[in-house]
Amino acid sequence: MTSSNTLQTTTITLQDTEYTTLPLVLGGNTFGWTSDRDTSFAVLDAFVGAGGTLIDTADLYAVWAGDHTGGDSEKVLGEWFAARGTRETLVLATKMGGLAPYDNQQHDSVVAALEASLDRLQTDYIDVYYSHYDDENVSIEDQATTYDGLVASGKVRHIALSNYSPKRMRQWFEYATANGLAVPVAIQPQYNLVHRQDFETAYLPMAREFGAATFPYFALASGFLTGKYRSAADLEGRSRQNMVEGYATEEGFAVVDELVRVAESRGVEPATVALAWQLAQGATAPIASASTPEQLPALVAAGSLTLTDAELRGLDVASRPFA
Repeated sequence: MTSSNTLQTTTITLQDTEYTTLPLVLGGNTFGWTSDRDTSFAVLDAFVGAGGTLIDTADLYAVWAGDHTGGDSEKVLGEWFAARGTRETLVLATKMGGLAPYDNQQHDSVVAALEASLDRLQTDYIDVYYSHYDDENVSIEDQATTYDGLVASGKVRHIALSNYSPKRMRQWFEYATANGLAVPVAIQPQYNLVHRQDFETAYLPMAREFGAATFPYFALASGFLTGKYRSAADLEGRSRQNMVEGYATEEGFAVVDELVRVAESRGVEPATVALAWQLAQGATAPIASASTPEQLPALVAAGSLTLTDAELRGLDVASRPFA
């Protein structure tokens, strides 16, 4: 098989609402960090121009940059929504639970964090609001009740979960379902060719059981799966060295070698193959970010690339140490 020249869209259903979109979520972690305001605007314009509608951010982004107060990405997005008038046509996801002083799941913190995000984003509602991190000091029953209240308020349309253990996530699904509360419509676990096991054995089966979408983060392993790192020496002095060096093993580079081999045989970028592989495994839409508009085409192209059975087998074998 060969890749199509026509960009493929998919229909994603969140409760009773259908969104037709590219099978790609644009990650907003670069906005206000590696992408300044103008570059972020250009990335967003290019993403929407290509047919994308799903944008993911968090109040935490990018607390590690700038004045270290967080909210940078949401502020940039809010300014872009105001400048472009695109809010009603896009699906906006953001998260709370990692940014002080609201780095917990107490009811008042959740409500206050939502209000702060709405203000930065210059909107009066969030399409998908994630609990970014679990708080084991707060029962799942209380958390589910709090987030149900956000939906009842009209300020949140759907809720979702990220970075919960499979056990605690299942408790939330079961409690919300049994008690008529808002049920999470999506989960956001880590998943990529060098981090497979949890998603494939626990999170994906659970999502299918409860009808939730899966939007994996670190889909390109912080850039490790783009093909630009072929040896440990390639990491030296890179801005993301600390983020990717954990993958820099013999097994990790073997995965990259196979990605590059498939990419070169198909005339596409390794990142395209890495994301297309995720889609073939059943992920609804991987999350990937772009620091510049020039990085977007390789991400968008994943939805149009159908990997052959032989290519999938080769990638499976190479990444089996991580399964």
